[in-house]
Amino acid sequence: MASFSLPSVMLPLLLITLSSMSYNIDLVDARHLLEATVPEIPKPGLPKFELPPLPQIPKPELPEIPKPELPKKPEVPEIPKPELPKMPELPEIPKLEVPKGLEVPELPKPELPKVPELPSFPHLPELPKPTFPAIPSLPKEIPTHLTSNP
Repeated sequence: MASFSLPSVMLPLLLITLSSMSYNIDLVDARHLLEATVPEIPKPGLPKFELPPLPQIPKPELPEIPKPELPKKPEVPEIPKPELPKMPELPEIPKLEVPKGLEVPELPKPELPKVPELPSFPHLPELPKPTFPAIPSLPKEIPTHLTSNP
């Protein structure tokens, strides 16, 4: 026989009640954050910073360096272009003639056996095309309403 005890029912109800209370508190806090006005804090301006003038340093004079002369390029003797030997002419190959006695006889075409005719199927009546209900069109702009939960 099953027994029914009150504490076994109360604990789950208590947990559900406490979790729903904390959920509503989060919503209220979020609404307060959205509606709260925050005063604007002025941004501090930075003062302009000026660098002191740098002292003038005289430029050092560099002595002139003479350009070295490069030696002349040695002359390379010209190499004569090699001449390729001429290709020998190939002798003409006579065309081979097939003797008339070795002709391949023509084979007769084989006749295909006739395919038996298939029995005819009974005539099926034409069924009318089904008509579907019209699909309602959705509006292009969907109105959005802001609802508040008091």
